[in-house]
Amino acid sequence: MSGRIASLYRYPVKGFTPERQEAVILTEGGYFPCDRLFAVENGPSGFDPDAPVFIPKTRFTVLAQIPKVAQARTAYDEETGVLQVVANDQAPFSGSLLTDEGRGGFTDWLTAFLDPDDIRGPLKVLAAPPHRFTDSSKGFVSVVNLASVADLGAKLGRHLDPLRFRANLYVEGWPAWSELEQPEGAHVRLGPVITEVLKPIVRCVATHVDPDSGARDIEIVPALRDLYGHLYCGLYLNVIQGGRVCEGDPAELV
Repeated sequence: MSGRIASLYRYPVKGFTPERQEAVILTEGGYFPCDRLFAVENGPSGFDPDAPVFIPKTRFTVLAQIPKVAQARTAYDEETGVLQVVANDQAPFSGSLLTDEGRGGFTDWLTAFLDPDDIRGPLKVLAAPPHRFTDSSKGFVSVVNLASVADLGAKLGRHLDPLRFRANLYVEGWPAWSELEQPEGAHVRLGPVITEVLKPIVRCVATHVDPDSGARDIEIVPALRDLYGHLYCGLYLNVIQGGRVCEGDPAELV
């Protein structure tokens, strides 16, 4: 089944603003470029930068825990490490996440921005390259089928912004939910890149949050369960042959 890549997104700081990309280079066995490089610890998380391992997203400032995070608009410059943040009724922030000063400045800004009840302890920016703060230990590259999102929205009688699902790649042209018919190890071609299916993505309450307003307005998880009998939307992929992927490139379920 053939479709095309409609859009590409990275999320440099876990839980914060998606950044659209025209093209990226995917490498064999690698993560999506500049994706989930940083996370903000919400109180002591137990994460050790010297021995980084996967830990649950509930220990970070993420939409599943703090919907207001969506109201902070971030933009990251990977060459300089500078993060810029704006939000209504608060002075903007700009500082490098590659320095202690910049990280401290961002957590100070965030502490002032968030509601006190959302903060469980001192906030701290974490990074331990090449470790990535993905929602799954197999979250190398994520893809969502736009037809599946549209089908869910039609059944709910609501337009659903696909960015609720915070994927790296959004594909159009595949039949709704056809991606879930692909077994583990099946190949998915993305332009010149060949990937294999690792597993479907189990959705959480982060999808309940409107990515523009930061309001919890649609209960996506119960809807998936009640309408389809599962909690999936999207796939995690592993790159087995790398290359440059662009918006508009073909996307084929092999």
